[in-house]
Amino acid sequence: MKKKTAYLGVFLAFALILSYIESLIPFYFGIPGMKLGLANLIVVVMLYLSGTKEAFVISVLRILLSGFLFGNMFGILYSLAGGVLSFIVMWLVKKTGQFYSVTVSVCGGISHNVGQLFVAALVVENYNVLYYMPVLLVAGIITGFVIGVLGEELIKRLQFLFQKKQ
Repeated sequence: MKKKTAYLGVFLAFALILSYIESLIPFYFGIPGMKLGLANLIVVVMLYLSGTKEAFVISVLRILLSGFLFGNMFGILYSLAGGVLSFIVMWLVKKTGQFYSVTVSVCGGISHNVGQLFVAALVVENYNVLYYMPVLLVAGIITGFVIGVLGEELIKRLQFLFQKKQ
């Protein structure tokens, strides 16, 4: 148990580092808040390697900590909405056992954007922001695919850390 806890701390640190790196990348396509989702790479990997509870804890802690370190309260609100919805969708898709991690990640990328967009519509009390939906769906597919491919490689290379010894 102690070894698993240590790995969780390391993965949280990796997720925070990726969040910081992402905050430094000038990635702007005309939609405020649109990001690559690099830190979600860690969440996808953790979902497959350590389990649902651990991955969810890493996801929420990363959102809260990176929000306080590199963002603001609105950023935390949007990220939590997107992150929690994304996690639930990824968990449900993975639970079917019929999809690879790339598909799980794409579903997560799409649902993350949907969650953030609906919260934005509620916060600004203007549903015109939903016009961004088509662009964000395409962005979620692309970034989800990239994160999924990278995640698949990391899962293959790191699975030995979480295998139980016989």
